[in-house]
Amino acid sequence: MIPAVAPQSLRIVSYNIRKAMGTDRRRDPERIMRIIRSLHADVVVLQEADRRRAPRPSALPLDRVEAVTGLRPVPTPSDVSIGWHGNAVLVRPSAKIDRVAHLTLPGVEPRGAMVADLHLGARQLRVIASHLGLLRPSRKEQLSAMIAHLDACAACPTLIAGDLNEWSQKVGLGRLAKRFTIHAPGKSYHARMPVAFLDRIALDQHLTVRQGGVIETAQTRRASDHLPIWLDVAHR
Repeated sequence: MIPAVAPQSLRIVSYNIRKAMGTDRRRDPERIMRIIRSLHADVVVLQEADRRRAPRPSALPLDRVEAVTGLRPVPTPSDVSIGWHGNAVLVRPSAKIDRVAHLTLPGVEPRGAMVADLHLGARQLRVIASHLGLLRPSRKEQLSAMIAHLDACAACPTLIAGDLNEWSQKVGLGRLAKRFTIHAPGKSYHARMPVAFLDRIALDQHLTVRQGGVIETAQTRRASDHLPIWLDVAHR
């Protein structure tokens, strides 16, 4: 059972939903949305939130996301999906969305990142949602591109969340570790038998962790090949 949100914290969730295709070979968007609702999050970052082929329709029904999850999608350039290169950000309805950027990242395969500048009550937060490539040279290029984007932005408490597709934090994520504290609250892949820390949330120096974990239940083991991870994050 996931604990209550830590005092003075924001709950951040990252979840690769594999286009709502479960390990039981059923595509079940309603199941994914019910899991999201149960996590009581302020911000949920999704990967593989749209289908692979153009026009890349949403893996979750656009007309039901807010009603079922209790969260609203951050806008994307698409009118058929909540995702940008598969990345989506869901936020509390009370959140103010100040600015959204949609980055196209370098690499062998098409990848992107969504950058959402938010106000959650009085707290400002920049959320970068991404799903890095399968090849390490591409992942390094993609991290460099995200860091370069941050360097061009005004300062703001920032986190990067997603499926980073990297087994080695020291080798593959070194350039990220220079600027962020990278948290992998538990093994999240493969959902049926977790052996890898592929899903991570990285925090800059303005943010700290109160508690965190992986949601491993009979339902989450069936819903996707990744388990959702969560952190309760506080501003310093």
